[in-house]
Amino acid sequence: MGVPEISNRPESAAERPRRTRPRPGRPAWSRRGVLAAFGAAVPALALTGCGDSADAAEGKGATATGGAGAAGKEKAQVRTPTVTVSPADGTKKADFTAPVEVSVADGTLSAVVVSGNDGSTLAGSFNAGRTRWTSSGNPYSGTKYTVTAKAKGAQEHIATFVTKSPGETFVGYFTPEANSTSGVGMPVSVNFTKAVTDRAAVEKAITVTAEPAVEVVGHWFGNTRLDFRPARYWAPGTKITLSLRLKDVEGADGVYGVQSKDVTFHIGRRQVSTVDLAKKTMTVERDGAALATYPVSGGAPDHTTWSGIMVISERFEETRMESSTVGLGDEYDIADVPHAQRLTTSGTFIHGNYWASAAVFGSGNTSHGCVGLHDTKGANDSSVPGYRFYESSMLGDVVIVENSGERTVEASNGLNGWNLSWADWKAGSAI
Repeated sequence: MGVPEISNRPESAAERPRRTRPRPGRPAWSRRGVLAAFGAAVPALALTGCGDSADAAEGKGATATGGAGAAGKEKAQVRTPTVTVSPADGTKKADFTAPVEVSVADGTLSAVVVSGNDGSTLAGSFNAGRTRWTSSGNPYSGTKYTVTAKAKGAQEHIATFVTKSPGETFVGYFTPEANSTSGVGMPVSVNFTKAVTDRAAVEKAITVTAEPAVEVVGHWFGNTRLDFRPARYWAPGTKITLSLRLKDVEGADGVYGVQSKDVTFHIGRRQVSTVDLAKKTMTVERDGAALATYPVSGGAPDHTTWSGIMVISERFEETRMESSTVGLGDEYDIADVPHAQRLTTSGTFIHGNYWASAAVFGSGNTSHGCVGLHDTKGANDSSVPGYRFYESSMLGDVVIVENSGERTVEASNGLNGWNLSWADWKAGSAI
């Protein structure tokens, strides 16, 4: 590769360089020698002179821009995290049957808080990459929620939504009453205001626990009643807690529960009374010891008394009893029956009786199916058996009827599930 030509013009005398002798002690240089000496640098000079000044400037700019462009491209690839909330921010009638989800693109989530205007919060968990958070439960209906999400490298993201209210609802009324004390036979009974078709979902939303601990199982009687009991009577002094988590549980198509509460009640002493209608007596045992024996009168042969294990479910110092309410026409109507305690839904009571001769009790079965004890009109004579037994009793006490000539009462007729074996009781659970 030759050196670039400087000019094509012939040299004039004035322009021609003077040729002088070399000074002593210095080497003699010639043009050819100069070129030979700098031959290694020629290619570089040639490359530098390949373009005009604009090309050179562009080349320098390209080199500088190329370095800045790579850094800029790397900087452009660093994106700000984008947070998305479902239900979307501002939703007014959000679904309450699905969990809340928070996701992030181009980043990771560091924290998520979902709080309702009712004071509740929704727990949840992140996926392995912390790009998604999902609530462990669904939001409640008719509630305003605020979602506060934090993603690394981004500002805090806040979204709000309001869940819609359910169209139809149901409630579970429970027995016994909150903070009450009952006998050892009292089951926990929940009666629903609407028929339940998804029994498993509803039963899972209700728990009954006992202290001291014992296994407690639910049993369905039809589609509107769910009772809970242990294998044997409750231990005296037991504390029972009923936890209802029915809010937004779909008991039937489009019908949702509304309750979320805990209630407690207690078991008192153990009292079990055994009525032997062959002997026409009732023996009362309290905590394993005989408390009293009373003469009684049971159902006559044409109106026999149910046999089996029954639980006192209602108590009245005085009440009216009409035969028409139990399908017996106009056979009786007594306005002031003393010391009446209900044993079945169908109308069996154990009660005081002032209208029959005192001689009847202990000697004959003459009633329309109830168990009667001698009593006085006005329910204020503390000396008679009717008064004494009533005063010694409480809701949930057990009354066992034997030798009545009648079959065993249905478990659903009153709070009388103790007539089912433990295996049969557990078979009535939906879970």
